[in-house]
Amino acid sequence: MSINSFSFPTAIKFGPGARKEVAAHLIGRGFKRPLIVTDKAIAMLPVLAEFKRHLDGLQVSVYSGVHGNPTAQQVMDGAQAFQAHGADCVIGFGGGAALDVAKVVGIPATHGGHIIEYAWDHPQARRIDKELPYFVALPTTSGTGSEVGRSAVISEDQTHLKRIIFNARVLARVVFADPELTLGLPPHVTAATGMDALTHNIESYLSPAYHPLCDGIALEGTRIAARALVKAVAQPQNLQARGDMMMASMMGAIAFQKDLGAVHSCAHALGAVCDLHHGLANALMIDTVLAWNYEAAPEKFAELAHVCGVAGGGPAFVQWLRQLKARVGITSRLADHGVKPEQLPRLVEIAVADICHKTNPRPVAAADFRRLFEEAM
Repeated sequence: MSINSFSFPTAIKFGPGARKEVAAHLIGRGFKRPLIVTDKAIAMLPVLAEFKRHLDGLQVSVYSGVHGNPTAQQVMDGAQAFQAHGADCVIGFGGGAALDVAKVVGIPATHGGHIIEYAWDHPQARRIDKELPYFVALPTTSGTGSEVGRSAVISEDQTHLKRIIFNARVLARVVFADPELTLGLPPHVTAATGMDALTHNIESYLSPAYHPLCDGIALEGTRIAARALVKAVAQPQNLQARGDMMMASMMGAIAFQKDLGAVHSCAHALGAVCDLHHGLANALMIDTVLAWNYEAAPEKFAELAHVCGVAGGGPAFVQWLRQLKARVGITSRLADHGVKPEQLPRLVEIAVADICHKTNPRPVAAADFRRLFEEAM
């Protein structure tokens, strides 16, 4: 057998009211001037103002320039805001986009250069070889699980290609996972982000890479999301369901250090070409791709069906996914979201170039991606 390395280092404070512990945590470690990194929409909502009321004793500045899929310019603007405030730490507050930007604003702020130069596949990749500013994360959605990830997905400004900055130094020192922060999410956002979390768990489990620790987490994350998602959408104030989805989201992000699959390659392409919300893009593609994947991993599909309580075993799992999507209000196709046939060549090109499908249970060629996109149209 080969030697495999595993790591699960993130400290997590989980539960209703966890957000109220941030100030004491930072002050107790000598920090005084945090920069909150969040997105434009959240900056205008009461949830941020309420959180700031719990930060007595700190001199807080807010950078709210994140919107849509996170871009390199958003990171560079955030780094400038960090320096202008004389910040000594970062608080990431928001969904996956805000947290991805929050993770890496400290890189150009302390190391110099442009953030894309730190992407793992940059031809002259710069090293992250110094400590980054102390960073804590508070998720306000239950989707990407970015709060526990050691990577950030940042789009190039001109090409919109998604680049990955991957380094253990970008991990949050502490995650304050407070499901009360998600109570105000509208149903369609709860549905899209919840399908994102479910996709992470499912694709991680289906990956043929060897990582039994992640397999166990992915299966349990799938089970939790399967029982909680419909309830979280239908009963937005159900704190138990909100907490379950937040946990499933974090579990999916921990599990996908094992790797993902072709659903994500398709979703990344849809984000780059059509600026589709990542969770919605995953939701629109997952049943089409998994139906195609079934023959490569029938035993794993049977196990997924088992943990989700699906009668009929593996062959019925994809149909159950379609029914789940309908129950949470995701019944549309790609064309309903503005995806046009003339965009197919570019979608295929980006999906083929995306690294995620390298660990799909079934090898995917350009012709396969075209067929999958056409079917999902």
